[in-house]
Amino acid sequence: MKTIESTKNERVKAWKKLHTKKGREQSGLFLIEGEHLVEEAIAATFDLDAIITTREEWRTSFAGDVFYVTPGVMKELSQTETAQGVMAVCRKKKWKEPYSLTGTYVFLDRLQDPGNVGTIIRTALAMNVTAVVCGHGTVDLYNDKVIRSTQGALFHLPVYHGDLHQWVDACKDVNTPVIGTDLTNAKPLNKNVTYESFALLVGNEGEGVQPSLLEKTTDNVYIPIHERAESLNVGIATGILLFSLQR
Repeated sequence: MKTIESTKNERVKAWKKLHTKKGREQSGLFLIEGEHLVEEAIAATFDLDAIITTREEWRTSFAGDVFYVTPGVMKELSQTETAQGVMAVCRKKKWKEPYSLTGTYVFLDRLQDPGNVGTIIRTALAMNVTAVVCGHGTVDLYNDKVIRSTQGALFHLPVYHGDLHQWVDACKDVNTPVIGTDLTNAKPLNKNVTYESFALLVGNEGEGVQPSLLEKTTDNVYIPIHERAESLNVGIATGILLFSLQR
């Protein structure tokens, strides 16, 4: 175990850059914080560059580089109100492209709230979704709030990035239905209509799914709600739709 006592240490400076999207993109690394997330990353055999900790017990529990840091250094690196005492530097994983578009997919169109994206990934894993696809304009997957909201699901579920127009076209090429979500030009969700394979398309918190994508879908639906309820959070709506649409 290597010891770091100064916040001006070059490694600490490099790790702090991972708090920015630019720093993550340039290095191909990201930070996770908290015992649960670190243990989930190890269980998923994610490639960990290093573990950073204030706790001696991590000396023998990880075969790679372990850096013992002072509470002051940990506080400098932490993005939570109370530092968790253990962090890890992870390498971004490039998941293999799916051989076929059978199964269940969730397409995210320009979602901006990190908590929503993390919740959807966590829900998708619970619902046995095949993969999540983040379209252009969606918040950075490796944002600290996204990672924490996934509660470790990020390490167990393929998440791709790409042009959703191309993904929708690819689904249609193999007759995999694409179900869009819209509040106007859409049908009410029918719980009796389910699918073996499908892609669910959900959109930006304020603007919804962009019209050019809705024009390509197999069907567009909305969830009927109480007349006094203004709307549903996109994370909650995604969970309801997945549960209803899956056969």
